[in-house]
Amino acid sequence: MVGSKIKKLGLVITIGSLFLNVQGIKAEDTPQPKKITGSLSGGVFNQYVFRGYELSSDSLVIQPSITLSYGGFSVNYWGNLDTHENPTQSFNPDRPNKKSFNEHDITVSYTYTRNKLSLTGGYIYYGTKYTEETEEIFFSASYDMFIKPTITIYRDIATYPGTYVNFSLSYTKNLYKNINLDLAAGFGYFKGDSNYWRTYEKSTHDYTGKKYTGFHDGKIQAIVSIPLTKNFMIQPTVQYWFPLSSKAQKKVEGKSYNPNGHLDNTWVAGVNFTLNF
Repeated sequence: MVGSKIKKLGLVITIGSLFLNVQGIKAEDTPQPKKITGSLSGGVFNQYVFRGYELSSDSLVIQPSITLSYGGFSVNYWGNLDTHENPTQSFNPDRPNKKSFNEHDITVSYTYTRNKLSLTGGYIYYGTKYTEETEEIFFSASYDMFIKPTITIYRDIATYPGTYVNFSLSYTKNLYKNINLDLAAGFGYFKGDSNYWRTYEKSTHDYTGKKYTGFHDGKIQAIVSIPLTKNFMIQPTVQYWFPLSSKAQKKVEGKSYNPNGHLDNTWVAGVNFTLNF
């Protein structure tokens, strides 16, 4: 009886394999069901800088983030907790001299990959307490080669209409076993479209000049990725930000020519902790 069942089972397996081969599919090559993956991270840094703008000063910032992905789709939440808000040329605190969870961003995106080319499009909501919230759409293209070139175009579709373009190069070098060094350099160009972006005019002593346009910010970055377990790693990080043109750092009568504040040479250092699941 047992032998008969084994023979029948063998016949079923053989017929099933023949059917898959007729269809041009091998049993071991059948597609696996997609599953949700994600990561949970938290960074601690000496400063928060966004596109060259200093959005904190003399304070630690804590930046939690969570990402969920399915197929090519991803949803990310990112936040910024300033432990002691101090004003800068680009930042008016909502709670001066106090702790504030002053930004909550949500990004929804889709990535299509073919061979070494990756194309990503998406939407970003910026929930900021220190200024009016806004929204952007973006498109990115990157090519996986020795030095990975990436170009990303962001378009503000709400409060601050304008276009920001960033071109970056990145390179990864293995240091020891699973420890990697990631080096990157990025360069930004900005074009303001709304009256918000009018520049400071000496003759009127106000922001009545032409709209701000120019090569904006540069960033050089080094990250060391150190896996402590299969799914958990720490990443010491150093960034150097700098203005790309005289317009980006220009001041007139002590006022920033750029309505969002002139850019300085700025160092950012800290560590990020990431758990993948």
